[in-house]
Amino acid sequence: MRHSSPGYLGSVSTGPVIPVSGVPQPARRTALPRVRGRVSGILLDVLRCRPGMPVELPPIDPSPELLADDDVQLALYLCYELHYGELEGVDDRWEWDPGLLAFRAVLERAFEASLCQAVPPPQSATPAEVVGTALHALVAAGDDPPLSQAIELQATRAQLRELMVHRSAHQLKEADPHAWAIARLSGAPKAALVEVQADEHGGGRAERIHAALFARAMAAVGLDPRYGAYLDQLPGVTLATVNLMSLCGLHRRLRGAIVGHLAAFEMTASLSNRAYADGLRRLGFGQDTADCFEQQVEATAVHEQVAAWDLVDGLATAEPALAGDILWGAAALLELEARWGRHLLDAWERGASSLLAPRQPSAPR
Repeated sequence: MRHSSPGYLGSVSTGPVIPVSGVPQPARRTALPRVRGRVSGILLDVLRCRPGMPVELPPIDPSPELLADDDVQLALYLCYELHYGELEGVDDRWEWDPGLLAFRAVLERAFEASLCQAVPPPQSATPAEVVGTALHALVAAGDDPPLSQAIELQATRAQLRELMVHRSAHQLKEADPHAWAIARLSGAPKAALVEVQADEHGGGRAERIHAALFARAMAAVGLDPRYGAYLDQLPGVTLATVNLMSLCGLHRRLRGAIVGHLAAFEMTASLSNRAYADGLRRLGFGQDTADCFEQQVEATAVHEQVAAWDLVDGLATAEPALAGDILWGAAALLELEARWGRHLLDAWERGASSLLAPRQPSAPR
C-alpha cells in the first residue's frame, strides 16, 4: 500500500466535530444528499413534495455492477432510511406511502436479483443438521481482501479515518436492521437473537450501546459523529452493505437470510475490531479510542457462539425450509464485504480516496 498523495488528508470532510463524552446526539436526522443520477433524482424531487403523488420508475435491469451503483444504491438507502430516522424536510408520512413503496419495490427487485447473480442461492435443500457446520466452512473459505491486516499494519491516519467514515453507515445504526427479525422468530431462535441484540444495545446502559461506542471513536479521531453526516461521501459499494441488511430485515420471507447475515457478521467482526484497535494504537490515537473497539472484540467473541449455533441451528431446526436462506444471507454478506474491501484497497494503492468528493460550500450570493 502506497502512502497517500499530498492533499489526501483532506479527502474526509470533517464538518463541525461534536464532542461525545457519553452518548451521541440522540436524533437520527439526515440531510438530503446530492443527486447522483436519474433514479436518485426522481426520488429526491418527490421527497420534497407532499405524500400521495405517484412515484414512477421503470424496471431496472439487474447485474452485479448494480451492487456498486452510486445512483441506485443511494435511492434504495434513502427509501429504507425513512424507517430508521428523519430525512430533513421530508414528511414522515412518506414512510408508508403506497407510491413510494412501489418505487422501492422496483429497486429491491433489481437489487435482490443482482445479489442472486453474484451469490446464487443453493439449488438443493440444505439439511438442517449441517447448517452450523456449513456456515463455519463458508466463513472460513471467504475470499476477503486483507483489509484488516492493512489497517493494523500499514494504513495512514487518513486511511483509517476514511474506513471509519465508510463504517459509520452501518455502525451508527448497528443492530437495528437485525432487530426487525425479532418479531419474525419464536422460541429458542428468538431468545438467542434477543440475547445478542440486548448486548448490542448496551445491556440497558446508553453509554454502552455499540453505536455510541463507535460515535465516541469517530469524535476521538476528529470525525463528525452525527448520524448520516457523511452520506454524501459514501459510494454505492458501501451503501449496498447496509441495504442488504435492510432488505433482509424488513421482509419476513428473508428472515433466514437476516439470521445468516448476523451470524456471519459476528463470526468475522472480532478479527476486524481487533485490527482497528491495533491500528489506532499504532497511529497514536490513544488507548481510550482503541478501547471502543476492544470492548466490541470481547462482545463479538460471545455473540459468535450464540449466533452461529443457538440462533442458526435453532432456526434451521425449527424451520428446516430456511436452511438455504440462512447460508445465502451469510454468503451475500461475505460477497458485499469483499467487494467493499477491494474498493478501499484499490483506491489506497492508487494514492486516491475511497470516498466520494465532499460537498463543496455554496458560493455566496
